[in-house]
Amino acid sequence: MTSRVYRLHSTLELPLEDTYDFFEDPDLPEEIESIDITRRNNTLIVSAVATDESMSKYTPTAQLKASVTENRVYEEDPDEMGPPGAASTGSTGGGPQWGALEEEEEEIESELVEYACFKGDRETVLQNTALQYAMFEVLCEVAKVAEKGTLTAIAAVDEELEAIRIVDGEERPASINVVEDPAEDEEADGINWRDNEFIS
Repeated sequence: MTSRVYRLHSTLELPLEDTYDFFEDPDLPEEIESIDITRRNNTLIVSAVATDESMSKYTPTAQLKASVTENRVYEEDPDEMGPPGAASTGSTGGGPQWGALEEEEEEIESELVEYACFKGDRETVLQNTALQYAMFEVLCEVAKVAEKGTLTAIAAVDEELEAIRIVDGEERPASINVVEDPAEDEEADGINWRDNEFIS
């Protein structure tokens, strides 16, 4: 029985350096021999290499796709600091020390950090059918090391539906609700825009 992922939504973010560290020695499902990581401009592509040697080398295997963005990270959150001038400027003068104040503001240490953002629905984050579920398991492991973001999914494992929810690195309880899809009823009464003579 082949396990499948039917619904997936991800808002995971983790530093690019941590992402590379994770994939240096990941605990991979038995169907995946190894992982290839390629960066194209601001896109990170993590591809599965199949253990099954009979699989054609031309078969596109599952891949995770992340956008790479830069965020400024402060050593101390500027919003949590006291009002300007609250700390001692080291000056004993009686007037305002504007120069000293500017120097103090510049002392907030910060750096630009690149983040891998696995964001979107299944087709955006998890692509291709071969080894799809195995690569989804890898994504779940990524979610457990990500400090920020949520991964939710519905998967079929051995013919049983399973709900997955990982928030800020922690697995959370999840359930599946079955709701009626009104789309089929609406199509009969809706306007067929493609055959509308007023739209060219």
